Amino acid sequence: MAAKIWEHLIRDEKDYEHHLTYIHYNPVKHGYVKRPSDWPYSRIHRAIRLGHLSENWAYTDDRNEGLYGE
Repeated sequence: MAAKIWEHLIRDEKDYEHHLTYIHYNPVKHGYVKRPSDWPYSRIHRAIRLGHLSENWAYTDDRNEGLYGE
């Protein structure tokens, strides 16, 4: 089965944040960890260290399910 890959130009800051949320939450979605900050390979740790996100940040908005072409 081929991977689902698509090109997307980030349109604005809101779109950028939307895609960062997807990236941070992806390991949780696939059952690898319980919280995005539990994934050791994520850049979320830098955002937490800089104070942009909290350690307990979690994406819970189910309305966005399926917006990434999955």
